[in-house]
Amino acid sequence: MQNLQKPSVKPYLITRTLNPENQETPIHFIHKDFVSDKLFYRRNHFSYPNFSFYWLIVDGLVNFSRTFSLQEIQSLPSKTVKTVLECAGNKRGFFKPKVFGEQWQKGALSQGIWKGVLLRTLLGFTGVMETAREVVFEGYDFGERTDSNQVTHFRRSLPIEKALHPDTIIAYEYNGKPIPFKHGFPLRLIVPEWYGMASVKWVKRITVVGHEFKGPFQAVDYVYYPKKESDEGKLPVTTMKINSTIQQPLDRKILNTGDHIISGISWTGNGLVTKVEVSVDGGTNWSPVDFERSPERYVWVRWSYKWEVLEKGEYTIMSRAADSKGQVQPPEAKWNRKGYGFNAIDVIRVKVE
Repeated sequence: MQNLQKPSVKPYLITRTLNPENQETPIHFIHKDFVSDKLFYRRNHFSYPNFSFYWLIVDGLVNFSRTFSLQEIQSLPSKTVKTVLECAGNKRGFFKPKVFGEQWQKGALSQGIWKGVLLRTLLGFTGVMETAREVVFEGYDFGERTDSNQVTHFRRSLPIEKALHPDTIIAYEYNGKPIPFKHGFPLRLIVPEWYGMASVKWVKRITVVGHEFKGPFQAVDYVYYPKKESDEGKLPVTTMKINSTIQQPLDRKILNTGDHIISGISWTGNGLVTKVEVSVDGGTNWSPVDFERSPERYVWVRWSYKWEVLEKGEYTIMSRAADSKGQVQPPEAKWNRKGYGFNAIDVIRVKVE
């Protein structure tokens, strides 16, 4: 009789839209620090770009405009950065009342190792004028926005200080291989600590300017609007908030009595994650978790908690994290009409039989 091998079982991306492609990482089944490019979340505003040659232009308020070839950039001294990238809309689907936009759950989040050249190294070849205020990055991706009939490229800016930060890079590798096309090949800006919209893909042009950039992906989108019908109190979306996600058990899972491991990840854009606590009684009591390793800047910390449950019933499990800057996950996220920065205490419910 022929021996039959058991089929392999593996996770897949979770589709939100196909055109443009927006897919979530199956975050509950990621148990490594490095997410493969095939499981890295995909966030696009337009269809994928199409280009047959590549040059990177650096211009604006510089002493000498310069056009770099990919080969030139790869020949320069390199920097490696391990970092979380989180979409600003991660967990948008949990806001109450609901908001419009991609209804991301918990998987618009990934992590890996990027290699490239410091942005300030490139700007060192061109020089930066004293009047410089921001640096604008234009991607090859373009299309029509729903609020305009005009065709526009994806453009974002960074303050000059953030652009010159020693960990802001123009990357050409991800996890030791060329960046896959769907994640920005051949060059992608990587901005640790900031939400993923800042890490512009398919970088086409870098322009130094002396004013506040007000493109639609800077002044319309990626802005916190705390009021439903007014722009009063609006603030730009920048640094990632303290956050955590329970990976296992899954929400609404049915369990046996006995010992179970509650596990998850926590991350922040401010300093280091310093503490994570778990509650198994809906927030009445909290217990510290065990970290898999010492927290590092820019990356998530993996944690676990051993839970012994002897009584049948329904249980509400919660996780909350704190960082070295004094931020603590709040019971409720700050509502905003575009649904950015959801970071409320994570909550799941399980039933023990």
